[in-house]
Amino acid sequence: MKNITSCSGDLKSYTFLVQALILLCALQTAEGYDPLDPNGNITIKWDVTGWTGDGYVATVTMFNWQQYRHVSPPGWKLGWSWAKKEIIWTMLGAETVLQGDCAQYRTDPLPHCCAPTPVVVDLLPDVEDSLRVANCCKGGVLQAFAQDPAQALAVLQITVGNSGNTNKTVALPHNFTLLSPGPGYTCGPAVHVPKSLFPSADGRRWTEALMTWNVTCTYSQFLAQRAPSCCVSFSAFYDDTIVPCPTCSCACLTNSTTPIITTPKTLTNSQTCVDPNTPFSEIPAILNPVGTGANMPDVLYCTQDMCPVKIHWHVYINYEEYWRVKLTVTNRDFSKNFTDWNVVAQHPNFDNFTEAFSFSYKPLNPYGSYTNDTAMFWGLPYYNQMLLQAGPEGNVQSDLLFGKDAKFTLSNGWAFPSRIYFNGDDCVLPEPQSFPTLPSSSHRAGSTPMTVIVSTHFFLMFYLYLMLA
Repeated sequence: MKNITSCSGDLKSYTFLVQALILLCALQTAEGYDPLDPNGNITIKWDVTGWTGDGYVATVTMFNWQQYRHVSPPGWKLGWSWAKKEIIWTMLGAETVLQGDCAQYRTDPLPHCCAPTPVVVDLLPDVEDSLRVANCCKGGVLQAFAQDPAQALAVLQITVGNSGNTNKTVALPHNFTLLSPGPGYTCGPAVHVPKSLFPSADGRRWTEALMTWNVTCTYSQFLAQRAPSCCVSFSAFYDDTIVPCPTCSCACLTNSTTPIITTPKTLTNSQTCVDPNTPFSEIPAILNPVGTGANMPDVLYCTQDMCPVKIHWHVYINYEEYWRVKLTVTNRDFSKNFTDWNVVAQHPNFDNFTEAFSFSYKPLNPYGSYTNDTAMFWGLPYYNQMLLQAGPEGNVQSDLLFGKDAKFTLSNGWAFPSRIYFNGDDCVLPEPQSFPTLPSSSHRAGSTPMTVIVSTHFFLMFYLYLMLA
C-alpha cells in the first residue's frame, strides 16, 4: 500500500508539472513574450522641459525597440486618461482626434484638447513647418529597430494646463493605450525614471529635464488577432513533392463563408476571396464594386489556407562547401501593399550564413554571443522594399547561401526553418512529418516531440499498472 501511495503521488506531481508548463506557455503568449526578441517593446518617454502659468511643457518620445515589428500605415494612436482635469493648450508634431468640450474657456484660440481621455495621432510628412518638431510627422509609421533605427522613433511636444507647475503637483497620466493601427499592445503604468539629459548643439553643455516618466507597451499577436496572417510552404530539389501551407492556417475556405468568385458580377462585401484561376485582366472589374484604398475590405485569392501572405522555402542546390535556398514571399491580398516588409527565420545554420543576393540581411543574435540561429531579411531600397498587392508582381524573392559545417544534413528536415515571422507575426509551418524526404530515406513519419511525450506517458501508465497488479 505504501508503494501504491508513492506511485500515485508521483503521477499527481507529473500531471501537475504538465499543467503548470501549459499555463506558463499561455501566460507568456498573453503577455506578448517573444523568445526571438525578448526585450522588444515600444517605450513612451515623457520629459517635462519647462513650466507655464498653470502647467508644463513636455516632449513625448515613442521608441520602437522591437527588432522586427514595425507600426504600419495608417499609423499609431496613443491614448491616456488624465489624473485630474488637465487640458492640452497646444501640441506640435501630432494632434488629438477630438477637441472635446472646451465651452468653459474664453481664450482665443481655444485649447487644443479638453477631453479627459485624449487620443493622439501623428501628423503627415507634408505638414507645414510651424506645426513640426524634430523627428515628428511620419504619418504614424515606426520602423523596426533592426531595420532602420533612425526611423524607429516619433516625437511630439505638448503644453499641458490645469496640472500645477511643480514636481509635487503634476500627476502622472494613467490607462495608456497604443494602437498600431489595430489592437495588440498592452501598456503598463507610467513610472518615474531618472531625468533625461539633453546635449547642446556643440555637445559641450547638457541640460536636464524637470521630470521624466516612462510607459512601456508590449505586443501580443494573440491580442492583435486570434488567427495567423501568414503561412509557410516547403520544397526541395531532391523531392518532387511541394509541401503546402497547412489547411485552414489562417481561415477555412467554405462555400458558405468564403464564396469562390468566378465572374466580375458576383463579388459583394460579404465575399472575401477570388478564384485563383480567374484571368488577372478580369480582376480589376471584380474588385471595383467593393471599393478602393482604405475603404476596400480584405480580398484574397481563394486557397485552402486562406492566408494573406505565403512564404516558400525551397532547398535549391547542394554544393560541396555550400548549400542554397530560394526564399519567396507572396502577397495574396488585393487590398494592400506591404511597405518595408521583413521576414525573420530561425535555422541552426545561420551561424554559417554567407549571403542574401536580393534582400538586406541582419543577424539578430537573440541569445547574445553564444550562438546565432536567427536572421532578419527585408527589401532593398528602390528595388523590392515594397511587396505589392496580389497579382503577377505581388512577390519578392532572393537566394540565400549557407556555408556547411559538421552539423549539415539533408535528412530529417534539418534544411528547413523551425520558425518564420512576417512583419513580426508568427507564421504557420507544415508539420515535421510532412517535410520533403531524401529518396533513399524511409517515407515513414519520424518521431516528433509530441510522439515521444505520448509514448513516455503511455509507458509510465503501463508501468504503474504492473506495479498495482
